[in-house]
Amino acid sequence: MQTLQLDGRILFLSRSADAIARQLAGEAITPAQAGPLRDDVSTDEITPVHILSHYDDRLGRFTYTGFQAGDSLPFGPEAARAGGFAVTVAGKRYGKGSSREHSPFAEKLAGIRLVIAESFERIYRQNADNIGLFTSTDFGLIPRIQAGEAISIDELVAGRDALAAAILRAGGLLRFGQRFMRDVRPVAVPEGGRPRTLFEKIVARHALATELTAADPAPGDGAFVRADLRFIHEYYTGMAAHMLGATFGEGLALQDPASIVVFEDHTNYVTESPAHVRGGLVDNVLAMCRAQRAFAAKHGLREYRALTEAEAAQDDGRNVAGISHAMVAEHHALPGGLVVGTDSHTPHSGALGCVAFGVGTTDMANAFVTGAVRLTVPQSLLVRLDGALPAGLTAKDVVLHLLALPAIRAGAGLGKVFEFTGPVVEKLSTDERATLTNMTAELGGFTGIVAPDAETVRFLKQRRGLDVALQPWMKSDAGAAYAGVIEVDCGRLAPMVARPGDPGNGVALADVAERPHVDIAYGGSCTAGKLEDFEHYHAVLAWAAQRGLRVAPGVQLYLQFGTTAVRDQCIARGYVEAFEQVGARILQPSCGACGNCGPGSSTEAAQVTVSAINRNFPGRGGPGQVWLASPPTVAASAIAGRLVSFEELQAQAGS
Repeated sequence: MQTLQLDGRILFLSRSADAIARQLAGEAITPAQAGPLRDDVSTDEITPVHILSHYDDRLGRFTYTGFQAGDSLPFGPEAARAGGFAVTVAGKRYGKGSSREHSPFAEKLAGIRLVIAESFERIYRQNADNIGLFTSTDFGLIPRIQAGEAISIDELVAGRDALAAAILRAGGLLRFGQRFMRDVRPVAVPEGGRPRTLFEKIVARHALATELTAADPAPGDGAFVRADLRFIHEYYTGMAAHMLGATFGEGLALQDPASIVVFEDHTNYVTESPAHVRGGLVDNVLAMCRAQRAFAAKHGLREYRALTEAEAAQDDGRNVAGISHAMVAEHHALPGGLVVGTDSHTPHSGALGCVAFGVGTTDMANAFVTGAVRLTVPQSLLVRLDGALPAGLTAKDVVLHLLALPAIRAGAGLGKVFEFTGPVVEKLSTDERATLTNMTAELGGFTGIVAPDAETVRFLKQRRGLDVALQPWMKSDAGAAYAGVIEVDCGRLAPMVARPGDPGNGVALADVAERPHVDIAYGGSCTAGKLEDFEHYHAVLAWAAQRGLRVAPGVQLYLQFGTTAVRDQCIARGYVEAFEQVGARILQPSCGACGNCGPGSSTEAAQVTVSAINRNFPGRGGPGQVWLASPPTVAASAIAGRLVSFEELQAQAGS
């Protein structure tokens, strides 16, 4: 019987800074002494963004350096590795946030061989599987490990789908692929049969058969699918190339390179990123870009490069750039298609009625050479948005409300497909639908999807010049199975914000009694850099400009386009003039402050940011406190100098 002998210490990721300090000093504590465990440990805390330029053994130096216990960051460089830990124990929803495989990889490099938590985020756990890092929700293992007992691999993979278990037994996905994926072939899943969701229909049409996976997998089964588009960005390409070279040698060929796209979308403003500049990492990041360009050139891949301020000033209309998943929705994704990318916000394109989901680096490396993308087939949640959205409210307010629901905070959406429907969704633009699907990453979901309709056809015609005929099958069947239904009476909603620390800390803005002052207001990122988001910014800021109002003293307002197409539309409509009149700084398309990658990031812990981005985990967007809000609330708060809605700002001004 194959076993795992865990001779190192157990690290309890406690809410108590003192309990962490005692463990780092060498003391072995009991679960009772550890006290309550931290829930919602994010990948930003396991591996902060500024160290992601490393993808080798150096990553192990920085494990947990962003972890927050109370108000402290107890892990310094080498602290986790020097502690001799073999097991990490935490609370609910471990590994929230980014698709970065750097996080489990750093843990493994620091000596961690098993992570035990009450629940795991889908991408984190799949990434851990792919590199051979074991995960478990069985807290009964702890006393046995402390007693020196070896744990059988059978126990560690119990309850996992057969594919996940096989990958772990093989030592990771690439080793598994070498052994079991020599014969990967498409399968024809017959139409009819059981009622299916739109997600299930699309997966069936892209299914691949392998030696160990079923031709027509049911929810809970491991499977492989063919993607119409695979995309990657500069933070992951170097790691993927390194993995592929080490596994297959220099002579490897990529499967269907025409369906692979690479993006530079995190590094436009790296020289203005405090985290990168202070950490001396700018050269490392630029080296990542060079490595990606070399990989793209070697394999003949389509690439979109970063657009600098100087290049934008000389743009002749041919330079097309932007955030990867926003670009995919604007230029590539189609109804009924399947898209995968190395970003947790890949579900953005689900607004077009396609299946779009994020994967880690090993998954993408394997997909590069086999054409097969791994997934565990998820269940679906039906999210019905009823009533009518009040004037001034946006899809961001709806998502912040969903995130605050007790069931969602407890993990009801983990790994599930969020299918958005109802009269409110029918009236939303594609841009607003993309906010819903994009932020299924924060909801803990596998992906989000909206059935394509006349609005989808309009969007594709207007934005891409495409005439698309929707097929009758592109909707969920009556009687399709759902794990649950969430119903929201949108007519009862009000402007929402999320308190610092987690996107799930949602509260109606009217219920925030003490309104914080604002140092930074940031409108941008994939979820808030779309054309309709800029229409919201403009509505507020043009109103302010007409009254001679400007950004409040001491406040910096940044507006960052998601894509060059959004920028060009804003220029053509005259929006930029109003933005500049009130004192906003306009930024070229990039992930920017959302990933702590440029202007708009805080530099001091005392700073307060109001931001339209999608996540505000500790350290995300800098060391300060980040409140999440809708585009109108961000713009209004910049003018007021404190957290307010546009309606409140208008009332204060008497108009």
